[in-house]
Amino acid sequence: MSLSVWYDLFLFALLFALFVYIFFAVRVTNLHKVYFVFHFFMMLWPLCQFATHIVQDPEIQFVYVSLSFVACLMLASGWLLFTLFLAGDAEKLEFRSIAPLFLPAAIVSIGVIVNPFHLFTRPTRADYVDRAYGPLFWLMMAVLAYYFITSLVVLIRALRSTSASASLKNQIRLVLWGIFVLVAFAGADILLNVILADYLPIIPGLTSLGIFITALFFAFVITRYKVFDLVSIAHEDIINTIPHGILVLDEYNSVVEANRALGKFLDIREGDFFDIETFFASVRVTGDSRQFLEHYKCKDQDLFHIELFAERGSGLYFILQTSPIFDASGQPIGHILTFQDVSQERRLVQELNRQNDVLHERNRSLDRTRLELSQANRKLEEMALTDSLTQCYNRRYLTQRLAQDMSVNTNQGIPFSFVLFDIDFFKTVNDLHGHVVGDEVLYRTAEAVRQCVRSTDVLARYGGEEFIVYLPNTDREMARQLAEHIRSTVESNLIRVEHSTQAVSVTVSLGVLSIERFAPQPAFNNMDEYLLHLFSEVDKSLYQAKNNGRNRIELADADQIPFWRSAELG
Repeated sequence: MSLSVWYDLFLFALLFALFVYIFFAVRVTNLHKVYFVFHFFMMLWPLCQFATHIVQDPEIQFVYVSLSFVACLMLASGWLLFTLFLAGDAEKLEFRSIAPLFLPAAIVSIGVIVNPFHLFTRPTRADYVDRAYGPLFWLMMAVLAYYFITSLVVLIRALRSTSASASLKNQIRLVLWGIFVLVAFAGADILLNVILADYLPIIPGLTSLGIFITALFFAFVITRYKVFDLVSIAHEDIINTIPHGILVLDEYNSVVEANRALGKFLDIREGDFFDIETFFASVRVTGDSRQFLEHYKCKDQDLFHIELFAERGSGLYFILQTSPIFDASGQPIGHILTFQDVSQERRLVQELNRQNDVLHERNRSLDRTRLELSQANRKLEEMALTDSLTQCYNRRYLTQRLAQDMSVNTNQGIPFSFVLFDIDFFKTVNDLHGHVVGDEVLYRTAEAVRQCVRSTDVLARYGGEEFIVYLPNTDREMARQLAEHIRSTVESNLIRVEHSTQAVSVTVSLGVLSIERFAPQPAFNNMDEYLLHLFSEVDKSLYQAKNNGRNRIELADADQIPFWRSAELG
């Protein structure tokens, strides 16, 4: 057996290794999930090519041949979906509009698998190692070209969009380079090994090599530049505006995030290991380093700081402040270290050490700055619990809050309610005015509702244009009154947008669910199951409000909901 047969298996192994590496090296977002599907179909081609040469049975060989080309069709259709996600068009898609994207690939795949009258391929000798292609093969090539051209149009349109950020445009340019590599190798394979096969010797593995180079390219830009991690890009834009160095460590003291200003104090990158004792050995410490290190290792919740001096340039004085990070259960999961440059202040103190008034004012200024840093640290911790667009709580915070309150509510018989509301015809707002205005409508609507709820209530973004209000210690009638207040406030809220003389006005449909009675025995296995059931019931009442005409309130029938009581106290 020739070495060229093992060439495809070797490339498959490398592609699989890249798949595993990317999975463990990045924080998986929706965009990464789409890429993993894309990468999976890339791996099928070299694997099936290898298997075709290994097996002897022609029928089994055909199975591998057809599977490899079906993988190409799925690869092309998956690539189109991937580009829609990257360009930000996936939010407009529903299942009914996504399904037609895969329809041409699915139809041709069926033809490839059935291979009627050998219209797709037939063996030129005794098996399918040497094969000729028929009209169905060229139809498949046309479908692949359609997917590529459509994806190209989507990416170029996003690249030329004035609303696209510089980061997004950089992602699109890198992705275009990667796909051009794949198309170039696959086109060369078709030209040399299919069209000119009677005139030139077969060059095996061109498509497999193109797939591997493309995957290698994507692996580099994903892990090195994090071009697909949109959340990290947004956070990076925020954290890099802070003039103080910020270093975020995980529980193993590996660097999770480092802002641009940190380069003045420390040469370190994401993924590096940070040993604070080694760092202290490289600087001059002003203060009790032992106490600081004990505080750092004990992960005390109180903030702690120390002044250091580094031999950088003309000398750098800075304050190092540590703050532990805790998860929802109170367990420490890392540290936030902030570096504040105080070189100028310290030099002024050295020159004007006899002017006590100035010295005291400088110290007070430092205290105020440390307070601002503490507030910035708290804001960083709150970012994970807040929706960046509407400034409402996100669903994660709502779930944590409910997990804290629910046992008390159900075991002490304290009523509570939910109000789930959805902006009516929000897609029309986006279509008429654009997504920028749509985002402004979401923000202004959330602001209006925030004025209606009480300080004890929790307003959270449920998803898309849906919001939910958790009302502790609230019965059915109080919840209905508050829902009506929200409905009327939103209806009367005129939103004026830039470059438009006409204000935008929206309405909301609301579903209300109130729990006022509780069973003595548990009706659900756990809290998560109970909460999912409550969300499902209030969602039904919301859609009933939409089906009954919108801009109205529908109350869920709580008598139809099984009760739940915590087993902890019950």
